[in-house]
Amino acid sequence: MDNDEFAIKVSGLKKAYKEKDVLKGVTFQVQKGSIFCLLGSNGAGKTTMVKILATLLRMDSGMALIEGQDVKKDGAKVRKRISLTGQFAAVDEILTGRENLEMAARLCHLKDYKMQADKLLRDFHLEDAADKRTAAYSGGMRRRLDIAMSLLGNPSVIFLDEPTTGLDPQSRNAMWNIIEELKESGVTIFLTTQYLEEAEELADQVAILHEGVIIANGTVEEIKKLSSTEYVIFTFNHHESMRKMIKMFVKEISGINEDDQTVSIEIKGGMKQITNIFTTMDQYGIISSSFTQKKATLEDVFLNLVDGAKENRYE
Repeated sequence: MDNDEFAIKVSGLKKAYKEKDVLKGVTFQVQKGSIFCLLGSNGAGKTTMVKILATLLRMDSGMALIEGQDVKKDGAKVRKRISLTGQFAAVDEILTGRENLEMAARLCHLKDYKMQADKLLRDFHLEDAADKRTAAYSGGMRRRLDIAMSLLGNPSVIFLDEPTTGLDPQSRNAMWNIIEELKESGVTIFLTTQYLEEAEELADQVAILHEGVIIANGTVEEIKKLSSTEYVIFTFNHHESMRKMIKMFVKEISGINEDDQTVSIEIKGGMKQITNIFTTMDQYGIISSSFTQKKATLEDVFLNLVDGAKENRYE
């Protein structure tokens, strides 16, 4: 691909705090106008990566370019092209939503700051609460206002560090819609998240960061192909049959949902294993109302890759 197709280019990036190596030679590229999702467990180095790319923290070595500008050498130019929404909404609770936006717009030296604030209030469905103090806003409203403020100045690359943490499902879905709309407008989104279903829903490209190293990188479908694991999910109408199932296949069961009365079994032995499961169920009178086969989700693959990396480290 041509270099101009990439909004972000990172190569051999390293960062250590005292004697602890946090990033150990990270390399990846992000296409313009796409949603890139960086996944990783707590402490994997996600926030450190975001801070370096947003010029808030200096790397020890390596290279990072944002729209062709060197993060290390041309920080001022990079900051004109980006915005960052951190893990906690950075709004002034004493001010109203409108006042927050107008203040941020004036700090960006925008002459039409009132017009910009009005537009963003409409775009982010905050008009009804525009003149209320943000201390009275819900978590989802604060997040929307925070992202609206980050769009002042028309950044071409937006960093969203765990933007939906702590939000209820309805607010999370609303945030997903906003992120999709930002992508459709041509903005490049760099997203970190703890929610694997969020990455599966939104991301054009996913990279998994584990202990400072990228252990997988590609589209969601490419990542999911790294695991051939399948599951059979049995649904039960009667608790007795479900209890028998759990007792009989306790070593093979990968998940139990008491509310839905389902039992999941990881299939490692192909059709032979599936045949043996049904034969055993028939022998012991275990009756399920239905069953479905399911391929590994992104969460399944993530956990397998991270667990596999841990096992390799201790071999």
